[in-house]
Amino acid sequence: MTTDNAVSIEHNRTRGIASTEDDLNRAIIKMLQQDGRLPYKDIARELDVSEGTIRNRVQSMKQSGALKIVALADPMAIRYKADAMVGIKVANPTTPRAVAHRLSECSEVVYVLWVSGRYDLLIEVVCETRSAFQSFLEQQCFGQDDIDQIEVMNGIEMFKNQFLLKRQAQ
Repeated sequence: MTTDNAVSIEHNRTRGIASTEDDLNRAIIKMLQQDGRLPYKDIARELDVSEGTIRNRVQSMKQSGALKIVALADPMAIRYKADAMVGIKVANPTTPRAVAHRLSECSEVVYVLWVSGRYDLLIEVVCETRSAFQSFLEQQCFGQDDIDQIEVMNGIEMFKNQFLLKRQAQ
């Protein structure tokens, strides 16, 4: 392993091994973001630590909720008939959290974010058909007492679909 690829494995014991503030954990996450099925032995070899250390770190981050290994699908590549971002302005006196929890229960909703600015919530809705998308809007958005306004933004072309831990070691 070259010094250019070396990763500081100094562990801050006050944060625990599940912390993403830890340099080793960030390096593990970065590798798993590129390939979530990467064997622990390959990660260990690259980071110059034992396979057991990697296994323990991954397990600890999973148990704490700091890490979840999932597959990301590009809705454009799968060619869903309806994929849209929906900006939502929540009606008073309802809280964004309450609407977010309600919409999170819908199988069509794949992303919910409380935002600042023009909207209170930004959600992504993915449906098999345009008819299913229309039904979702009619049943979950229009005429609901907890939603004041919505704006539907249909995707035209996907340029990037990847969440990466950007914070670097300091």
